[in-house]
Amino acid sequence: MNTGDTAWVLVSAAMVLLMTPGLAFFYGGMTRAKGVLNMMMMSFGAIAVVGVLWVLFGYSASFGTDVGGGLLGNPFEKFGLQGVLDTGEGMPLVGTIPEIAFVGFQAVFAIITVALITGAIADRAKFGAWMVFAAVWVAVVYFPVAHWVFSFTKDANGNPTGGWIGQGLGVIDFAGGTAVHINAGAAALALALILGKRKGFGKDPSHRPHNLPFVMLGAGLLWFGWFGFNAGSALGANAVAGYAWINTLAAPCAAILGWLLVEKLRDGHATSLGAASGAVAGLVAITPACSAITPMWSLALGLLAGAVCALAVGLKYRLGFDDSLDVVGVHLVGGIIGTLFIGLAADPSAPAAGNGLFYGGGLELLGKQSLGAFAVMLYSFTMAYIIGWIINKTMGFRISKEHEIAGIDVAIHAESAYDFGGRVSGSFSPHSETFPTGPSLAEVSHSDQKVEA
Repeated sequence: MNTGDTAWVLVSAAMVLLMTPGLAFFYGGMTRAKGVLNMMMMSFGAIAVVGVLWVLFGYSASFGTDVGGGLLGNPFEKFGLQGVLDTGEGMPLVGTIPEIAFVGFQAVFAIITVALITGAIADRAKFGAWMVFAAVWVAVVYFPVAHWVFSFTKDANGNPTGGWIGQGLGVIDFAGGTAVHINAGAAALALALILGKRKGFGKDPSHRPHNLPFVMLGAGLLWFGWFGFNAGSALGANAVAGYAWINTLAAPCAAILGWLLVEKLRDGHATSLGAASGAVAGLVAITPACSAITPMWSLALGLLAGAVCALAVGLKYRLGFDDSLDVVGVHLVGGIIGTLFIGLAADPSAPAAGNGLFYGGGLELLGKQSLGAFAVMLYSFTMAYIIGWIINKTMGFRISKEHEIAGIDVAIHAESAYDFGGRVSGSFSPHSETFPTGPSLAEVSHSDQKVEA
């Protein structure tokens, strides 16, 4: 055991846990004032339900001995974390760290993945239905997919026995472009289709972000935690962590510029929401690639991801699905961009030692990256749609129209985020006279910011 490596992984785990409250602020600021508590509660609910299931069987299902051709770990092998709790000289290790530290680090990945989905269903999902969905989806989707991507176990003879995507197929995904972002983005799309559009979708100005400082605070907390997310995935205080760290700085910086450039050319001005969204888009894209490409390529990837995601968030209006806070446009699209970019720009001298198309590697790696990305997307979307459909047909997933109009915070939680002195206020202070009717939430907020009083 290496104490320095252990300390770094434990600190990284705490940083990644902080990302979920950061996400709560990021998403909460983008909702209406009368829905911010519900939005934040769904993130905290994800922490609770996933944390319990991870201790019970989630870790074992994700990282236990493979029981089906790289599809799933044995969920009963380490049930309740049995077999990983020894802290003496015979403690089980993962690399140079105690396995129990690895358990904690991977737990917070599962938590943030589930929480990411909530941005697609803002203002209209029953909290109880969400909690049921979170529990079922993490068990039947995230745990198996984490095994596919992150499990690199070997048998006594050194033969690979881990997941079919990471170890079997050879897909490079250092910290979760497939298992986290594509996985969550595909599930978010499925739920957006199940729940349908919010009342006034695309037309009601009250749907714009109510608290942009919350959004920027959340983005800052996410970025801080992301250094633990990516650099911590090296599982040691070493040069690989440093390599991932600098790429986690470079890509989102360039992505901010890419997103703001699109805003300036399209809308005539750059916005705070654009800067926050661009940073997250860059972080999403660099997550799988941070050990595979050079910092110069990270800048290129960030610029590309920022620009493409800024354009992609408008697809929901053209295609007619209400992805409230642009989970699909940022996490699904950004995750795909980052995962596929590895097939183009993976440098053989980088820690991941991939050989991308630009380095003479041909199309082989790009093909593997594509297969891994689209397999996760298809599986997650299909399973999320089935789970969401069953919940909707049994206990109901969406709140009533009356509750949606009155505000989900009061209707579901009997609380209000802000004290208006007993008055219900719906007034706005627009910066311009008109309200655009066609663009996405991000586009709308960038072109004409209005804050609910």
